[in-house]
Amino acid sequence: MKRPVTLTAGQWSDLGLAGLCDAAASMGYDGLELALRPSLLSLDKAATSRPYCEEVLEAMGSKGLRCWALSSHAIGKCVADLPDPRLDALVPEALRGKPEEIRRWAIDSMMAVPTAARNLGCKVVTTFMGSPIWPFFYSFPPTPDSMIDQGYARFVELWRPILDEFLSVGVSLALEPHPSEIAFDYYSTERLLRELDRHEAFGLNVDPSHLLWQGIDPAEFIRDFAPTVKHVHMKDVAVRKNGKRGILGSHLPFGDSRRAWNFRSVGRGDVDFEEMARALDDIGYAGPLSVEWEDNGMERREGATESLAFVRKLQHATPDKPFDSHMARPS
Repeated sequence: MKRPVTLTAGQWSDLGLAGLCDAAASMGYDGLELALRPSLLSLDKAATSRPYCEEVLEAMGSKGLRCWALSSHAIGKCVADLPDPRLDALVPEALRGKPEEIRRWAIDSMMAVPTAARNLGCKVVTTFMGSPIWPFFYSFPPTPDSMIDQGYARFVELWRPILDEFLSVGVSLALEPHPSEIAFDYYSTERLLRELDRHEAFGLNVDPSHLLWQGIDPAEFIRDFAPTVKHVHMKDVAVRKNGKRGILGSHLPFGDSRRAWNFRSVGRGDVDFEEMARALDDIGYAGPLSVEWEDNGMERREGATESLAFVRKLQHATPDKPFDSHMARPS
């Protein structure tokens, strides 16, 4: 199946909207997964002003680009996380150092996101959602089941009203299973779906780079969670264990060669994108393939350009009949 190929905007927000559109268009992308970053898009204006949204869409359209999805990762992360000074980097300056004000801001902002998405013609918002229990992922001291149960209950309490708002506006919220999120692997995703009673507005943004190094096959993940796959990231990862490199990263920064895994430009790592594309065919996914370019060993424009070419090569029409149908005998 042939699908549009978009560029995830978060890693390019330093360019501003005009610069991002110039870059994406010159590389040949079909559109953007536009991040809710002040340098790219004002959430307040997008949620309240159709003329503003028309200006944004015109800026994109003049370069032959469409807005296929919004990204609310930075805002959503602040909804359900425990107090964490690192969240200060994601919020307005006036809120820094004020955990509960950060949470209130994040909740209020997320309630406005589906309207902004609708005004921009987007049916999907990708996101992080935070986690009240991620710090307890390793069970020592022993973590009682009640603590995990309470964490899920708190998460649902925070997010259900937001999901209800998404449902009322007709927009899907797609969580990216990711370490530090409440759903980060196969079974934590399975449980979250149960805890949310498979809320109609909730779906998944599948990013294979975060699954593979944990030992999870992205293609099987896609097939098993087919009804909830609303958006897909194309991002690669290289796993290079040598007996010394720890799979948890050893507090080393991304790109350090002592790590057991690092993100790579699409096609330069270990993700089996061919199998992943066929899994998307199997489930009938017709949405965009959004290149999230993160490779500390490459210049980003060169990397994003070759990533686009790689993803385009994966695209092909599906057959209307089996290749051996001409050999079929009458019954």
